[in-house]
Amino acid sequence: MSGRQTGRPTLEEVAARAGVGRGTVSRVINGSPRVSDRAKEAVGQAIAELGYVPNRAARALAGARTDAVALVIPETEARLFAEPYFLDIIRGVSAELLDADVQLLLTLIRSSKERQRFEQYLAAQRVDGVLLVSIHGDDPLPDVVQELRLPAVLNGRRTEAESAAYVDSDNVGAGRSAVDHLTGRGRRRIATITGPLDMYVAQCRLDGYRQGIEAAGLPADERLVATGDFTEEGGRRAMRELLDRRPDLDGVFAASDVMAAGARAVLRDAGRRVPDDVALIGVDDSAVARHMDPALTSVRQPIEEMGRRMARVLLQEITGTGSEPRQVVLPTELVVRDSA
Repeated sequence: MSGRQTGRPTLEEVAARAGVGRGTVSRVINGSPRVSDRAKEAVGQAIAELGYVPNRAARALAGARTDAVALVIPETEARLFAEPYFLDIIRGVSAELLDADVQLLLTLIRSSKERQRFEQYLAAQRVDGVLLVSIHGDDPLPDVVQELRLPAVLNGRRTEAESAAYVDSDNVGAGRSAVDHLTGRGRRRIATITGPLDMYVAQCRLDGYRQGIEAAGLPADERLVATGDFTEEGGRRAMRELLDRRPDLDGVFAASDVMAAGARAVLRDAGRRVPDDVALIGVDDSAVARHMDPALTSVRQPIEEMGRRMARVLLQEITGTGSEPRQVVLPTELVVRDSA
C-alpha cells in the first residue's frame, strides 16, 4: 500500500516482474544463500527495471529479532531432572546459543492448557525459533509451529518421512549393535524393553533389536518384547512382565539407561545375577550407566553434541545463512562394561 501511495515500486511488484515469490525477493535483498543464481539474476533485473529501493524502516520491522529461542520439552519437572538425556541436550543447546549471544527459554509443557498458552506466546512472536524435544507422534505442537511459520528443529523424527529440520541419532543401529553384542556373547533368549511406541525413536530401536535377532538366526518371540516409557518405573514394570512370560531369558536390551536401571533392580530382587544369569544393555551412556552396579554396557549417542547441532541448525534456519544440513543423523557406539 505504501508503495502505491508514494509512487515507489513495491516488493510485490518486483516479485511479479521477476516471476518469483515475495519471499524469494526478500531473501535476495537480504543476501541469503538459499536462492538459485537464476532467481537472483531475475530479481536483480526487476529491481533495476523498476528502480526499487528497499524501505529500510519496513525491513527493520519485518526482520525484527528477539535474539531468543524456545527449547520445548513436553514433560514434568520430575522427569526432566531424573533423565540425564534432557540435561545433556540442554547443556549442548545452551553452550551453542551462548556462543551466538542468543537467549534460551526453557519451556515445559505438561497439559493442554499450558500448550495453548505457549501457542499464544509463539503467535505473539516472542521468540525467533523453537527447539522441540521428546515429541510424540500425536503431538500437535510441531504443526502449530509450522503454521506460524516459525523456524523449528526437532530432536529426533516423528516418522521416516520427516520433512522438518531435525537432529537425530542412529537408533536402528543402536538396537542392532546391542543385540549383536549379546548374541556374540552366546545369549539366545534376548528380551527388549522398548520406549513408548508412539515415538519414532522407540520404533527404530525396536526395529534394530528385531534385525539383530533375525541376523543371529534366533526365533522371533513377542513374549520377549515389553513396552516401557523411558522411566525407571517403566523399566521395572516391563522387566517384571518379561520375567513372568519368559523366566528363562538370558539377555535384555533396554531402550534407555534409566529403564535399564529399573530392570536391574527387578532382576536383583528376583535373584538373577547380572551378567552371569542375565546380560543387560541400555542406551545413552549416561551417568546412570557408569554408576550402576555392575557398570552398565550402553549404546552411546552423542547427546550434548545433538543439542549443539540442533541449536546450530536452528540459527541457520532463522538467518537463512550457513552450510549445516537441515536433517542430521549422528552415529552411535557400543560402550562395553561389566553388565554385558
